[in-house]
Parts: sequence; structure tokens; C-alpha cells
Amino acid sequence: MKHTISVLVENKFGVLARVAGLFSARGYNIASLAVSETLDPDVSYMTIVVEAKDAAILEQIKKQLNKLIDVITVTDFTRKDHVERELVLVKVGCTPKNKAKLESIVKKFIGTVIQCKNDTAIIEAVGEQAQIKQLLDNLEPFGVKELVRTGKIAVAY
Repeated sequence: MKHTISVLVENKFGVLARVAGLFSARGYNIASLAVSETLDPDVSYMTIVVEAKDAAILEQIKKQLNKLIDVITVTDFTRKDHVERELVLVKVGCTPKNKAKLESIVKKFIGTVIQCKNDTAIIEAVGEQAQIKQLLDNLEPFGVKELVRTGKIAVAY
């Protein structure tokens, strides 16, 4: 099962490497990782999605993270009310004939066609992982040329 964990860390050189090293040293795969500064430029917010087969593995991960010197707090969103989102940028084929259909699909998924020229459109969409997957499925007929997506980000209520 995939679990979403947030980690507040001191914004210092090497912290990301130490966190990633903790996972790789123990054979845990990071499915997604997003890092950014917070309102305090000395603190960064990491959202990590990790596969943990059972609660004991998840507890071990959280304990190991808490042992790192630069870690301020660790929050597991598994049993907390939270909002999570992903951002995706998708480049697809777009001819004048199918532009209206493309815009209709994108609008349905609360996305935006941010550029459309030279028979190519670039789409931006934000949503839950399942919504992003549905959008990508709907864009298949247009020919996905390139795809870039963020890792999951989350915040508790």
C-alpha cells in the first residue's frame, strides 16, 4: 500500500540526500517526492510517497526519519483528513479540427490549454492522482508527445 508522509526539515545542504539515502539503504522505494521551501526560508517541506506492505514497515520508516538531525517533524497522512494534489503538464497533438474537442476534455478535468501552436498543445492540470490518470486516458487519442508530472503534495485539514 502506498503511504503519503510529510517531513518538515531544515533547509540545509545535503538534507535531501540524507533522507533519500535512508530509504535506499533500507531497500524502500520512494514512489514520489516533492520538496519546496515553506513560508520560513530556513525550513523545507517534503512530501514522500512510499510503498509499505504493513504498518510495522511504515512505523520503521517514520522512526528512522525522526532520528535524522535535520528533521523537524514527520506526519503520516494515512489516517488523517487531508487534501492531496498533483500537477501535470502534457504535450499532445492538436489540429484546428480537434482543438474544440481537446479544450472540452481539458475543461472537464479542470485543466487549461496553456499553449496551442504548430499542431501541438500544452495542457496543465491539477488534481488527485485518479483524476490525472483519467485525463491522461482521455488524451491518448490526441497522441501524447511528452508528459511531466510532479510528485504528490498533501496538507492536513
